[in-house]
Amino acid sequence: MRAIALALGASLTWGVADFFGPLKGRTYGVLRVLFYVQLGGLVPIALAVAIRGKGPAEAGAFLAIPAAVAGTLGLYAYYRGMVVGAMSIIAPIAGISAVVPVTVGIVSGDRPSVWQSLGIACALGGVFLAAREPGRGGSRLAAGVGLALLAALGFGGYFPAMHAAGDADFWWASLVFRMTSASIILATVAIRRPSLAIAPIQIPLLALIGIGDMLGNLLFAAASTSGLVSITSVLASLYPIVTVVLARIVLKERVARSQEAGIVLTLAGVALIAAG
Repeated sequence: MRAIALALGASLTWGVADFFGPLKGRTYGVLRVLFYVQLGGLVPIALAVAIRGKGPAEAGAFLAIPAAVAGTLGLYAYYRGMVVGAMSIIAPIAGISAVVPVTVGIVSGDRPSVWQSLGIACALGGVFLAAREPGRGGSRLAAGVGLALLAALGFGGYFPAMHAAGDADFWWASLVFRMTSASIILATVAIRRPSLAIAPIQIPLLALIGIGDMLGNLLFAAASTSGLVSITSVLASLYPIVTVVLARIVLKERVARSQEAGIVLTLAGVALIAAG
């Protein structure tokens, strides 16, 4: 029960952060926003680990490094997808990242239940419907779908590695993850040299988004100490529900009926995978 509560907490904080972060990215640019978001998330976890005053319990905590590489690439693709496409479309497609940890479990010897198999089929079918944007000349691929699928792959790669790292030491796993992720963004900023100028009032808001994202990582890593990767990862992947609800309430987003059906089918598939 503890692992389930922590994983659901991660999905909630990620869902909120993954709405407001890309929303700011539409105004200020993805790299500029991620620069402040990453630093905002790094500072509190660094302070928490310093106050705790303990070294890593196991070397496995450094598996957070490959988790950060995959997760950061996924996050960048996710933000970019949200800039060019509808949040109600991008978030559920990115949410099929849940299929990856389930697949890892199968390869490791697990066998999906009937409900999980049905969930995978629903999720993939839902992605197909959500990705197609009907028009007078026939349907076409909705904007940002390719980036959403790339985000799903990145997030999917994050879950197994971060689960192992969190099981070793979730505090250090969270710090190593954030240090690696911030380093990737800083290196990208140094190479591409985007403008980092931003109104001072926006910096605390972006820092709060970073703290929300960091808290999601910490909660998921903590859930990994007492839950199976196939369960905690899928439950944490329910964050698109929060993002879609916020997009409907705040942005009044509306999509075609067939795409709405795809969104519902995708979210239902993720829920079935979790229930299985």
